[in-house]
Amino acid sequence: MAVEIDFSGKVVAVTGGARGVGAGIVARFLAAGAEVEICGRSTPDELPVVDGRKPVFSQVDVRDPEQVAAWIAAITSRLGRLDVVVNNAGGAPYADFATASPRFHEKISALNFLATAYVSQAAYEALKASRGSIVNISSISARRPSPGTAVYGAAKAAVESLTGSIAVEWAPDVRVNAISCGLVATPGSEDHYGSPEQRAAVAATIPRGVFATPEEVGDACLMLASPLAAHITGAVLALDGGGEWPAFLQHTPNS
Repeated sequence: MAVEIDFSGKVVAVTGGARGVGAGIVARFLAAGAEVEICGRSTPDELPVVDGRKPVFSQVDVRDPEQVAAWIAAITSRLGRLDVVVNNAGGAPYADFATASPRFHEKISALNFLATAYVSQAAYEALKASRGSIVNISSISARRPSPGTAVYGAAKAAVESLTGSIAVEWAPDVRVNAISCGLVATPGSEDHYGSPEQRAAVAATIPRGVFATPEEVGDACLMLASPLAAHITGAVLALDGGGEWPAFLQHTPNS
């Protein structure tokens, strides 16, 4: 008997789902049959499409709790339910910690941590009714030094702490998990990691030898949100291709 992940009749909300990692997540849920709602601060030029099906876009600043609450209320009013929330919106430009402004630090914290808290809190009642789940997109920056994006890394560490805490608070009604993403190949990563040669050198530091794809992040979200993960809550799943080669190995005889 084949094992399938079927989200037909389910409603999934993904923050920041128009491009990059978010688009890969959305594509996987659409392929699994879900009705997908996404949001962002600006209207995208195009939306992910799978078999002619697209997500529904709403203009929402996830750093604003009132806009978030209105978005979740609109989804449940229109569709009558909410089964999965993926807190994907986030990111940070490179900035020197010593010279970045307090306002910059506040914005990075709000986008990468508080937004996750606002969306999760707003969705609680609907997810409780459906016995649904939350998947928070985190980063390896939460657990290792993140020079140049220090507040981003700290915010993602807060997301992982929040994941464990509300997983316990909301059990058994709502499952809450996180995915700790390593390096992911997106259009934005080309600017961040440099030329093809530079990106290849970076990929060589990953034991699996390649960057993750946005769709692979989507596959992990599907699994964690599905009945296959029914007894998994409060977990942080590493999606990093094995992490990074320990630096000392390059200096050993067997390097």
